[in-house]
Amino acid sequence: MKPKPKTVGGQAVIEGVMMKGINTVVAVKRKDGSIAVKRLKDNSWGIWEKIPIIRGFFVLLHAMIIGMNALSYSAKVSGEEEEELTTKDMVIAILLAVAVATLGFGVLPVFITKPFNIESEFWFAFTEGFIRAFLVVAYIWGISFMKDIKRVFQYHGAEHKSVFTYENNEPLEVKYAKKYPTLHPRCGTSFLIITVFASIIVFAITGGLGFNSTLQKVISRIVLLPLVAGLAYEFQRFTAKIIDTKIGKILAYPGLLLQKITTKEPEKEQLEIGLISLEYALKENFDGEVILDNHGNLLENQGTESKIFAPDVTSLKTDS
Repeated sequence: MKPKPKTVGGQAVIEGVMMKGINTVVAVKRKDGSIAVKRLKDNSWGIWEKIPIIRGFFVLLHAMIIGMNALSYSAKVSGEEEEELTTKDMVIAILLAVAVATLGFGVLPVFITKPFNIESEFWFAFTEGFIRAFLVVAYIWGISFMKDIKRVFQYHGAEHKSVFTYENNEPLEVKYAKKYPTLHPRCGTSFLIITVFASIIVFAITGGLGFNSTLQKVISRIVLLPLVAGLAYEFQRFTAKIIDTKIGKILAYPGLLLQKITTKEPEKEQLEIGLISLEYALKENFDGEVILDNHGNLLENQGTESKIFAPDVTSLKTDS
């Protein structure tokens, strides 16, 4: 029997929550009000996710792939799309996402900063970083007004409350989970803002080493993206470990501020789905797919019967 993980995590999807514990599971609300729960294929990338600095980029890429799988499933189950994305579709989508993020948030700030004619490489990198942060925050703030995104942000809050409940060794029940905040120090949103700070340091150093022309700056922003992601990942792990100290709270504060945009207080039903997703993510023998009612009772078993069993309904009570 596998020991339960010390930490769990996940992400919000369309009308649901993906959770990673012993397994990686996604729970999604269907149009009829029932809940579909499915275990996703999630193979470890081995040593690439264990080497400090290097692991950050591979963890990020791994998360993008799993997240895209979860989003594709949730779009189909919730009724937003008729079919799940094919492997080819997902590869194209991930490549486009990486290209847009790299060009829009990586390269574009260089061209915006260039007309200021800043000679100091540090202040060029600082100004560029400030512009990069502004673009990131403006983009997230802009999409936060979209109706569908608002619901995703509520599920994001449900995910964090569920994780907090587990981390505090409390039963996975709404009455325990609802008191926790929607902001979490290990959130991917915090990773975005940490990446901005990491980019200032890395690109100030590359400028000092002689990469001063516009072309050299553009190339360095693309080539050194894995290094920036790696440094940001290590910094986030560090702040999560010391979050209860005064310095830890100070270091985590910018990321938590950004989460005030990307997380919203969830409805009771949304919190239930987050808890159900985590419940199944912690079941060692769960495989395949099941359909539950909105109280966690098994309605339909679509998986491998010998490996699937109903959830412990007593731990899914929704008393408030």
